[in-house]
Amino acid sequence: MPQKKQASSWRPPTKRTSFQDAKKARPRPEGSRPERGERPVSAERPARDERPSRPASGGRPAQGERSGRPARTYSDRPATGERSARPQYDRPASGERPAYGDRPSRPPRSDSDRSGSHRFGPDRPNRDRPNSDRPKTDRPGSDRAGRYERSSGERPGRPARSFDDRPRQSERSSRPVIPSVVHDALAAIQVTADSAEGLQFGDLGLGSRIVDTIRELGAATPFALQAATIPVALTGRDVLGRGRTGSGKTIAFAAPLVERLLQMSKNGVKRAIGRAPRALILAPTRELALQIDRTVQPIARSVGLFTTQVYGGVPLGRQIGALERGVDIVIGTPGRIEDLIARRKLDVSQVMISVVDEADHMSELGFIEPLQRILSATAPEGQRLLFSATLDAGVSNIVREFLRDPAVFEVAGENQESSTIDHQVWVVDQRDKRDMVIELARKGGKTLMFARTRAFAEELADMVDDEGIPAVSLHGDLNQARRQRNLDKLTSGRVNVLVATDVAARGIHVDDIDTVVQVDPPDDHKSYVHRSGRTGRAGKKGTVITLTTRARARRLMDLMKTAGISVEPRDMRPSDVKAFEAV
Repeated sequence: MPQKKQASSWRPPTKRTSFQDAKKARPRPEGSRPERGERPVSAERPARDERPSRPASGGRPAQGERSGRPARTYSDRPATGERSARPQYDRPASGERPAYGDRPSRPPRSDSDRSGSHRFGPDRPNRDRPNSDRPKTDRPGSDRAGRYERSSGERPGRPARSFDDRPRQSERSSRPVIPSVVHDALAAIQVTADSAEGLQFGDLGLGSRIVDTIRELGAATPFALQAATIPVALTGRDVLGRGRTGSGKTIAFAAPLVERLLQMSKNGVKRAIGRAPRALILAPTRELALQIDRTVQPIARSVGLFTTQVYGGVPLGRQIGALERGVDIVIGTPGRIEDLIARRKLDVSQVMISVVDEADHMSELGFIEPLQRILSATAPEGQRLLFSATLDAGVSNIVREFLRDPAVFEVAGENQESSTIDHQVWVVDQRDKRDMVIELARKGGKTLMFARTRAFAEELADMVDDEGIPAVSLHGDLNQARRQRNLDKLTSGRVNVLVATDVAARGIHVDDIDTVVQVDPPDDHKSYVHRSGRTGRAGKKGTVITLTTRARARRLMDLMKTAGISVEPRDMRPSDVKAFEAV
């Protein structure tokens, strides 16, 4: 097929029309105006002064002499009375209308005159609900009798009071506003180390399997708090115990708890699949709950009992599955336990033994109300064991509401300087503090450092790790898995330095921490007691070093005096650390 030839796009150039040609082609309006060619050129035109003149403004006739309409002025307008009357549109004249006083009066109007069909009338329903369609007019009136008013003469007279009736400040009672739970409300039994001398766990009423398991955990002989608490707890009586961290509180409640559950099983309590738990252990933090489980689980497994842990920060599925299979002991935090109760996945109505560990820390974290709700849901006749490092007003409501005639045990000298802990206060310059931290980390042994903020804890851990000393951090910004991994690294010895904040350190229960370094001093004496309790556990030696500046030294010494610790501060430089030998 022959290819079609494309048309060329070239066009011949068009001729541009000139101005003169366009001017000639423009149509001219018809008229008497001559053509430009017929008009005289400018040279032939007469001069301006020779042109025919037309009348100027001065030659115009005056305004009054002009022909046409006459001139008007404002004086030509008719007066108001002489004007023609305008139409009134059938409205009577003003003079024919009655005066204001002669008009007939009409009754005053109110909201009750409105029709019931009006949307704002009295018969509209009070609410947009079918059961509220009764009209307001059908409601009964206020037929109640007037309130009785007693005259001033009927009131019993009382003597007038004055400021002179108040006792002098020196004569007033020194009792605090909120009484102390231990010293004012309850009589505490002072427990000393001599009370446990020569005793074995088998002498306290525990079974042989439980005694053997406790020995495998590293506890050959009982501590003073354990020797005093276990025999009383085995009788079913409520116990209130005060002991510093590391004084053996976990075994003090774990051993009698397992022994009593074993006795309940022998007495006919069935252990079916999906059974509800019969013991509940509450801890303030996830780390502490896991640490408690490491002690309770071997003791429970030795007699055929099962435990599980429930805490936040991890998926619910595995925890719910363990509860559905049936467990005997639940260990967890108040938040997750209350969540599972609300989901109907955890039934605590059959719990016969409830344990609250570190109740003072629960009070500081705001867990008092959840704790009250959980304990109220347990069996009313159940046994309650409460342990804490300090027994003050923060836990008084729990003690008064849930503990019935408890046996109170207090380790003597817990508020004083411990014989197993060497307390040191080092006054340093702020610029030397980081170098001091590096030198302390190089001393060897497991070291726990405290920082006030999460960011500073992370910064210190990175700084120590950059110096070639393995270090990790522990604070609230880390998820549960990483927090547990970092804690396991310290426990296994893969790292020697752990930098933690106060809240995260509550779950640190490692028996072989050699030195506690408080890079940031604590804010109160309770924090100092809890921090120092991380070392010197289970009768081992430990050292607590607090770094402070000269400006904060006096406040720190007052704080330690409140905690019952007496120590002489010393001025230190980073070069002096090498000569220091920890006790």
